Amino acid sequence: MDRVKTAVAGARAAYNLGKTRPLEFRLQQLRAMEKMLTERKDLFSEALQKDLHKNDFAVQIYEMAGIVGEITLALNKLHEWMEPEHVSKNMMTMMDTVYIQRQPLGVVLIIGAWNYPLALVLQPLVGAIAAGNAAVVKPSEVSGNTAQLLAQLLPQYLDKDTYPVITGGAEVATELLKHPFDHILYTGSTAVGRIVMEAAAKHLTPVTLELGGKSPCYVDTDCDLDVACRRIAWGRYTNCGQTCIAPDYILCSENIQDQVVKKIVTAITEFYGNDPQKSPDYGRIVNQRHFQRIMSLLEGANVVYGGKNNVEDLYIAPTIVTDVDPDSRIMQEEIFGPVLPIVTVNGVDEAIAFISRRDKPLALYVFSHNKKLIQKMIRMTSSGGVTANDCLIHYSIAALPFGGVGKSGFGAYHGKHSFDTFSHRRACVLKSLGMEKANNIRYAPATDSKMKWLLWLLAKQGEGKKLQLIGFLILGTLVSIVMKFYFAW
Repeated sequence: MDRVKTAVAGARAAYNLGKTRPLEFRLQQLRAMEKMLTERKDLFSEALQKDLHKNDFAVQIYEMAGIVGEITLALNKLHEWMEPEHVSKNMMTMMDTVYIQRQPLGVVLIIGAWNYPLALVLQPLVGAIAAGNAAVVKPSEVSGNTAQLLAQLLPQYLDKDTYPVITGGAEVATELLKHPFDHILYTGSTAVGRIVMEAAAKHLTPVTLELGGKSPCYVDTDCDLDVACRRIAWGRYTNCGQTCIAPDYILCSENIQDQVVKKIVTAITEFYGNDPQKSPDYGRIVNQRHFQRIMSLLEGANVVYGGKNNVEDLYIAPTIVTDVDPDSRIMQEEIFGPVLPIVTVNGVDEAIAFISRRDKPLALYVFSHNKKLIQKMIRMTSSGGVTANDCLIHYSIAALPFGGVGKSGFGAYHGKHSFDTFSHRRACVLKSLGMEKANNIRYAPATDSKMKWLLWLLAKQGEGKKLQLIGFLILGTLVSIVMKFYFAW
């Protein structure tokens, strides 16, 4: 496709001119993005309302606040992030300058997701810009209104050659992946993640894959169930369950299962009223294909609450399922909708074993008063992130890396982690052309004495001030020998 080829070539040309590298250019582009979000807030709210039935609160809190926070952090810290990172030396390099310089990777590709179609495009773009890259942006076609608005507005505020937006479906994404990029960040399903990784491998392009999976939520008997169930209901049913780190299923003891159901229902009613379909705070399924997929997961399930639906409105009520067979389809794939299965286990050890038999999830949640139990759950399981006694919150902390492990993805971003993801950590050693006599020890002809000295010198590294002191003592000794020799003449 000509437009894909033109956009990628234009971004590459802009990067090769060096326009993305200066600090001031990066700051200007970040300020321009912030200005776009402020001036066009109403247009974004309208598009997200059409795509996912998001109200202004959801748009501001779950879409825009994170982007603005990332921009503010980058504006305040970018000068510091770009500074050389000086590292410890060995005795062979004691008199040299040794540091890590973070450099832009080049032209990167950002492929966004449809569930948070603004945040999952612009948050990684903040990191790409901050790190000095050009970026080709591919928003999800599933949230079509938001994708078209991004294609319209981004070129008006950001450098249009350096940050082109490409819209379209799978065929456009396939065409994009034929081009060599310096990094690809993809957010979406595991199945498409494999396709992205396979395409990237042909060009040896590194990737960050933000995928998903079934994020478990263990509820201990030693727990404030009212608070726990309120927070679980918020995490599960926000955005109509279409959140990659939403609690996908609950693990709890059979003797508290009925209480858990009752208290989650109480929270649902508190949040969305007796008829969530009429609530302005309750979202909708993104399209009919996903609606039918979610409804098919409920076939044969023991629905103890909810289950009501309206295909024309793309509405599925908050739903709870019990007596779940661990081998049933609803437990084999990520639900990505407002359905919450409950699986009973006999204590934390059985819960850990259940989680460990399955693919590593993007998130893990545990609710308990018992701090030792929480630490045991963290120590004995693996997941992209973990939050104790709440849901989703770790996503909001810019200092924490957000990413998966195993089939839930790899690589991470947010805050400085975004800057690092889109940067090359270049090892730099700056030596002088003087003191050549000191280098004779490494040159041929080899001797046992040279080898012993070299092995000793190379072993003396990473000891901080102690090593520095030894270096100065040796230097001082050498200087005194030279001075003595000089004055003797």
